[in-house]
Amino acid sequence: MSPPELKRVAVAEPTRRSYLGWLLGLCTAGAGVALSVPLIRFLLYPLRARTTEVKWSDAGAVSDFASLTGPVQRSITVEQVDGWRKTVSDKIVYITKSSSGELEVLSAVCPHLGCSVQWRDSKHGFECPCHAASFRPDGSITGGPAPRAMDTLQTQIQNGRLMVRYQYFRQLVATKEVFG
Repeated sequence: MSPPELKRVAVAEPTRRSYLGWLLGLCTAGAGVALSVPLIRFLLYPLRARTTEVKWSDAGAVSDFASLTGPVQRSITVEQVDGWRKTVSDKIVYITKSSSGELEVLSAVCPHLGCSVQWRDSKHGFECPCHAASFRPDGSITGGPAPRAMDTLQTQIQNGRLMVRYQYFRQLVATKEVFG
């Protein structure tokens, strides 16, 4: 019996051209990964970034509000950073005194649909021109479709100045919920 013949399989030897092909492929993949990292970080940044708190806004000297007899309208500058966008806007607020004599700041945004509430001296109260909601000088509701009283804002006194932290609240709900 003769030994079985072994088949020889030809194995291609690596050539310089195949090494250069692999090297070119690795370099291209590495460059693609390196260039995609900033793009991926740019796309994911809004998901990772947190909205900063609204900064405290100056409403005026505390001495200006010492002899309040009714609500005083003030315009405050609100600065907020959201992702990579910085927003600076002017908002209207009303400064009043609570029953205990403390300064209180009310948002001029109606809790019904977000119209601007206005003080009416003739009615000695606030009134929403859009849907006729009415509020007392302390912000409590007296009539109309608004589901809750006017929203109070956080305040603090720094160096004799009344500082306000402006926030947005959800409309059409009975509870005061911070929005955005």
